[in-house]
Amino acid sequence: MCGIAGIIGLRDVQSAQGKIDSMLRQLAHRGPDAEGCLVNDGVALGHRRLSIIDLSESANQPMTDPSGRYTIIYNGEIYNFRKVKSKLKDYPYSTESDTEVILASYIKYGPACLSELNGMFALAIWDANERTLFVARDRLGVKPLYYSITGDGILVFASEVRAILDSGLVERKVDSRGLYDYVMYHSVYSPRTIVEDIQQLPAGTFGVFSRSR
Repeated sequence: MCGIAGIIGLRDVQSAQGKIDSMLRQLAHRGPDAEGCLVNDGVALGHRRLSIIDLSESANQPMTDPSGRYTIIYNGEIYNFRKVKSKLKDYPYSTESDTEVILASYIKYGPACLSELNGMFALAIWDANERTLFVARDRLGVKPLYYSITGDGILVFASEVRAILDSGLVERKVDSRGLYDYVMYHSVYSPRTIVEDIQQLPAGTFGVFSRSR
């Protein structure tokens, strides 16, 4: 289990750094082995790592490809990553991680890379050239991914609702329909959550965030 978090569209780098740090503190229990973040103009990506495949520091996240264009944060495990890697021999790998295989696959195939992946995952890939964020979740929704788009067009997302709330970008307000679902069924059904304005990315779904939408 790992934890991912991100903020897209917040131009104040110092503010973004403080907020992503707060979010990662809420996710520390998901990844005790390493913490990393990338904060630039308009993008903040953070990761808490539980090391399972390739225990080296070179496999820490966020992970950026050699061109500097694409950066991934990811929670999960790809069971067939060696098979996928065997099809992508042109990529200059520097780790033995499944994370880097996902990155190579996305660079090669775009969103269609998901059809190659057998596993459980929640991931986000930032394209620095196009300034777009690609997010995706595994077919059964084993790995969680929550998000909110604020009134001024800032995307904030994380593996847990508490991390989004700790960003200070989303109001702590109970969603009445989500509360009803919880009382009736002991669960809140996707895409709703118990918090108003925070949604789940549905299982088996990908999305692209660009130009505040």
